[in-house]
Amino acid sequence: MGSKNISISDEAYLRLSELKSRNESFTDVIYRLTNRTNILDLRGIIKEEEGKSLEKNIKKSRRLSKERIDSLTKELNEL
Repeated sequence: MGSKNISISDEAYLRLSELKSRNESFTDVIYRLTNRTNILDLRGIIKEEEGKSLEKNIKKSRRLSKERIDSLTKELNEL
């Protein structure tokens, strides 16, 4: 693998160095910050049945959360 020299401002260098951990190179920081996963890359990672079950559980969790928030809101409004 080759390497390139780039020029960045002092401010950009300081920001990048603040994000860098002790055992991490600047190259590692740039890779970490620029790693973008496309949602379509996850296609096929779980079976359709698992996906449907997951979706069902998420919807149930959201419904229960909304009910809890509504209940708490009602209680607070009655004070």
